[in-house]
Amino acid sequence: MSEFVAAARAWLAQDPDATTREELTSLLSRVDEGDAEAAADLQDRFATRLAFGTAGLRGTLGAGSNRMNRVLVAQAAAGFAAYLREKQPEGTPTVVVGYDGRRNSDVFARDSVEIFAGAGLRAILLPRMLPTPVLAFAVRHLGADAGVMVTASHNPPDDNGYKVYLGGADDGAQIVSPADAEIAAHIQRVADAGDVTILPRSVGYENAPESLVEAYVAATAAVAPAPAGAEGLRWVYTAMHGVGWETVSSVLAAAGYPAPVVVEAQIEPDGRFPTVAFPNPEEPGAMDLAFETARSVDAELVIANDPDADRLAVALPDAEAEGGWRRLTGNEIGLLLGWRAARSASGGSLACSLVSSPGLQVVAEHYGLDFHATLTGFKWISRAPGLIYGFEEALGYLVNPDTVRDKDGISAAVAFLGLATAARAEGRTVADLLLEFRDTFGAFASDQISVRVTDLSEIGGIMASLRAQPPAAVGEVAVSKVDDLLQGVDGLPPGDVLRIWLEDGSRLIVRPSGTEPKLKLYLDVRGSTAKKARRRLDALRAGAEDLLASLR
Repeated sequence: MSEFVAAARAWLAQDPDATTREELTSLLSRVDEGDAEAAADLQDRFATRLAFGTAGLRGTLGAGSNRMNRVLVAQAAAGFAAYLREKQPEGTPTVVVGYDGRRNSDVFARDSVEIFAGAGLRAILLPRMLPTPVLAFAVRHLGADAGVMVTASHNPPDDNGYKVYLGGADDGAQIVSPADAEIAAHIQRVADAGDVTILPRSVGYENAPESLVEAYVAATAAVAPAPAGAEGLRWVYTAMHGVGWETVSSVLAAAGYPAPVVVEAQIEPDGRFPTVAFPNPEEPGAMDLAFETARSVDAELVIANDPDADRLAVALPDAEAEGGWRRLTGNEIGLLLGWRAARSASGGSLACSLVSSPGLQVVAEHYGLDFHATLTGFKWISRAPGLIYGFEEALGYLVNPDTVRDKDGISAAVAFLGLATAARAEGRTVADLLLEFRDTFGAFASDQISVRVTDLSEIGGIMASLRAQPPAAVGEVAVSKVDDLLQGVDGLPPGDVLRIWLEDGSRLIVRPSGTEPKLKLYLDVRGSTAKKARRRLDALRAGAEDLLASLR
């Protein structure tokens, strides 16, 4: 325990944040009094440090090397600055920084630009809290060498994160290997040197002009200007306590769509996320207030963004659903938007993560387009050759790759509104579009099992068990093949993913979440009719749940 106490005292000496200093001082006092719970807490905070990877940093706010705080962010900023200097020793790298409405996002962003400026970089801060897609746009629009977005997206309220983009040859996409390891090594050197208070800082950073935001709004509105069928549309929007609404409302006005009825309790940024347990539209209950609002105004459509507005959720009225509303799956939205992109394309490729619906490949082949399945995450999807559209089932969509090289829930919302209102002009609904898709390409059905854990080693144990003894069958259907992506399959970079193919053509994919303490299982089937696909999916889910229970 003495080593953790020493690490904590060294941390205290360099922590500029009064809140985390008080938190750590109180914890040390309890440890000194022999409090075993406090000792375990201290060890958890200092036994390791938040790992910097291709998703940047993400973790719980608090004092310690295994938490998100001003010391860790200062180390990350100084390490990233050293990396950019190393890559461009003769010039002056430019880095642009954005932040959302989570707790301390603005503080972490200002610490970063001051450290970047102090390291001799040209540092630019976005004018206020803004969605992640605006930061991704800014990297390309400003010709920056790098970008940082302070956000934890849809994570629980006590989390925050540090998301990194690269310009130049990376074209404003999120980092991939080996950049992550190289940046992490620089961060570690800063941490090993000790005191972040001696890092040079400067207030000589720039504030990005409002014209940058206006340029994003104009480019996004141009994705799908409102057709005639938009007039009179009754729809509901929620920002999920995030930063989406200000930008979304400007885009809607520029594109010509009628203003929605907003979920008042969730429309303003609030890092406490008081009305939801998890600020993620995928989570049970997260859209209940939106559905309540939709029922009260007899809406035709519900659209939601997550807190940093890089994801999109859509719900439709459905008499058979509980409460009369059904949220579309990420795959349903993704396939409709992919169909939209393919119909107007003269060439190029569609791409999705390998855990997303195989239906996108069928669409691509139908229209003579190329198709790419990638590892999970838009750092991979955005790099697909010839990309005109990409998606992942976790409510992420890239509809305008010439503008933003990342998922963008705002441009996706505009594209979806364009689809819905064009159908409306013909007297049809989004439900009718889903039926037409099924008639044209087949009935694809998907499901997901998500297991949240408190001990990450449980996930590693399950993956190791599956690799050591792959199942011979899932439910009553025999396994035909198992792809272990750690070995590199189909030209993909190695990844901690197992893809299990069944004799009836169904597919089960198992992988750890890259951003949350979850194990995820993805289920995909195809049937000649919706009922047959549903029966097959139900059977696959039952088999997957039995398999998971045996492993746990």
